Order: sequence, then structure tokens, then C-alpha cells
Amino acid sequence: MAKAPKKTDADDAAEGAAAAKSKLPSKKLMIMALAGVLVIGGGGFGGYKLFAKPKPEEVKANVVKPATFVDLPDVLVNLANSGGDRTQYLKVKIVLELPDPLLVAQIQPLMPRVMDAFQTYLRELRATDLDGSAGLYRLKEELTRRVNVAVAPNKITAVLFKEIVVQ
Repeated sequence: MAKAPKKTDADDAAEGAAAAKSKLPSKKLMIMALAGVLVIGGGGFGGYKLFAKPKPEEVKANVVKPATFVDLPDVLVNLANSGGDRTQYLKVKIVLELPDPLLVAQIQPLMPRVMDAFQTYLRELRATDLDGSAGLYRLKEELTRRVNVAVAPNKITAVLFKEIVVQ
């Protein structure tokens, strides 16, 4: 029988390095596989949450309450005279849009303030202030602002026009 050569410290070191090299790629491979599984699983979970149908309680939370409308009395005012000899009048039918039906009871006692704000502002207007859609938009925004000041701390959503006549 032939004798096997004796192992030296250098041979042991070389075997350890080779073993370490052979284990290193398998650890990297395992870590990359684990990371891939986590990415795919996370993507799947995110897609499920993004595209899945909402639960019934989420649907109830997203339901928008219908708006409530309050009719105001017709407003008839004479417009500011711009030097002409003929007096011009403005007749407006206005509806207030409220976000909550419970606000109607809180706003009704304040209607004299609202009507006063309308009368004083509308009497300052000239017929040229109401020209075109831009003029009506400015009028709507200003009336909304004045109503919100009159009914504070409550707040209305919008002032809506049912009818506007300049004569």
C-alpha cells in the first residue's frame, strides 16, 4: 500500500479556502432567492390591496351625503346709476347649497342677515358688473363669501342662481 502524503498546514488552509468559496455562492444564491420571493410576494400583496374590491364599511365611509338646498325670497334691487337717465333693476332668485341638512335649522334664524348682505351688495352693482359669464361668476363668489360671513361659524357650499333678470 502506498502511503498517503501527509497534510500540511498549507494544504489545510487551501482546503478551507476552497470550502469557503464553495459555500459563499450558495449563501448568495439563497439570499437572492429569498429577496426575490419577498419582492414578488410584496408586489402581489400591493396589487391585491390596490385592485381588490373595498369592504362594505369602506363603501359606507365613501358615500357622499346629498346636498341640501334652501330657497331664498326673490331679491329685486335698483342698480347703481352710471350717469344714465334710466334706472335699471336686478331681479335674482337664489338658492343656497348646504353640505348638511342639519344646517337648515341653524341658518334659518340668520336669514335676515343674509338678505341684508344681499341687498347692500347688489345695490352697489352696475349693469356692466353683470356682463358675461365672468361677471356672474364674480357675483356668485362674492355672494357666497358674504353669506358665509353672515352665517359663521356655519358654512354654505355655494350660492346658486335660479333666475337673473336685468331690466
